[in-house]
This record gives sequence, C-alpha cells and structure tokens, in this order.
Amino acid sequence: MTKLLATTAALALMAGGAAHAQEADWSGLYVGAHAGFTSNDSSDDETLGFDTNLDGVFTDTVRTAAGANAFSPGFCGGAATSSLPGSGCKEDDEGFEFGARLGYDWQFGGFVMGPVVELSRTNVKDSVAGFSTTPAQYTFERKLKGLAALRLRGGYAFGDNLLYATGGVAQGDVQHSFTTTNTANTFVQRGDDTATGYQFGGGYERKLTPDVTLGLEYLYTNLDDDDFVVRSQGPAAANNPFLLVNASGTDLRRSEDELKFHSFRITASYRF
Repeated sequence: MTKLLATTAALALMAGGAAHAQEADWSGLYVGAHAGFTSNDSSDDETLGFDTNLDGVFTDTVRTAAGANAFSPGFCGGAATSSLPGSGCKEDDEGFEFGARLGYDWQFGGFVMGPVVELSRTNVKDSVAGFSTTPAQYTFERKLKGLAALRLRGGYAFGDNLLYATGGVAQGDVQHSFTTTNTANTFVQRGDDTATGYQFGGGYERKLTPDVTLGLEYLYTNLDDDDFVVRSQGPAAANNPFLLVNASGTDLRRSEDELKFHSFRITASYRF
C-alpha cells in the first residue's frame, strides 16, 4: 500500500511540474483533503497494571490465596485469541485515515508559514492482553475513531515546490473496550473517551496549477489516554485474588498511557 500511494503521488507531481513552471505564490487561504494509512507505534512489551488496595497506584501484584502471582502466565501486545497465552495474540493491523483541512499561509520571500486546522476519520487500534492462572484472558482495546488537530506549519518554497515542517496540538475520540473469559467476577468500566496530545511531522507539496496542489505528508501523533479503568468485583468468594486485599475489588488498567501512531498521507488542496 505504501508503494502504491507513493507511486500515484509521484506521477501526478511530475505531470503537474511539466504543466506549470512559472513562479508560484503560496500565500492565502486554502482548503484540502488527505487520505492514507496509519501504523501503530505502541510497545509490544506492554502489560497490565493492578491496584489491589484501591489507593490509585497501579503497581500491585494480584496474588492467589496461596500467595502466588495470579498473572504469572504473562502479557502480550495485541488481543488474546484464547484463555491460554500459548495460543498467542492477534497483532493490531495497520489502519486508514482520511479527512479535510483548512489553512492560511503567509509568504516572506521563500519562507512560507501559517496555521492549519484539520479533522480526520481513522481506525487506529491498540490492544494488550493479560493471562491469569485460572486460566482466563483480559484484553484491553482502544480505537481512535476521530481526530482534530491545530498545527502551525512552516517551510521553504522554491518555485512550484514547498517543503515544510509542521507541529501542534491534537484531540482524539477514543473508543475503549474490555473483554475477559473470567466468569467468577463482574467487571465495571469507567473512563473518558477524549484524549489530547500533540502532532509533528513534515511534508512536500507541489502546485499542479496556480490553485491546485498535491503533496505527501508524514505525521507522528501522541495522545494521552490514561483514565480508562476496569474494576473487578464479586460475586466471587472472599479468597478470590481480586478481592483478597480489598473486598471492594481490584482496579485494572493498561500500563501504556499513550496512544501513539504514524500517518502516511497523500494531500490535495485548492488555494483561493
């Protein structure tokens, strides 16, 4: 898919270069669209964190009545395929991204600078699973459904070409889910679906006509996503590992509190 996007864009850019060779003006308002794919940047070594005494600190070890580590089978980056760690986990696939943008540029000689606001639709997915000795699996999954960003971009124009760097703030709509094969306890989920963070990257843009541009863009996005928590409660017996320390239960969360991903895009804009 990467090669297809790059080849398509390169052919169009070369065609535009032959048709439009005069000096270009990059100042003014523009609207545009982008489409491409995303790649998850989360760690394969992610685990789950536990708060057995409900003090808000997720560094506890869940232990059985005999004192053994109830999660000694371990963890994996991805969604569990069964209750046994030996069956492995399903890795998160690459996703897609598309959206629209509105921006304004000022040009000072060869230097071009201006703000851009952007709305995107994505399907970035990030999963992690833990396994208990019961045996049972516990999978946390988050999906980024939408993303809004406000960035500043600045670069250098040489004729019909523009090379730029960009960076700013971003806010995402994150959908959380939790699944488990544990039937002894009940699980209550809580948390916010909004995650905020930052973006940075760069790109190349070329004028095909005085008003139409086509380009390539890369962005790295990092969103803080640390407030989704699952509480394991009864009706299990009092010697249940999740109830041993505190009868009200144990809180679970994923150890990685950031959603990070790469975006590779083709961009198209119309300048007024």
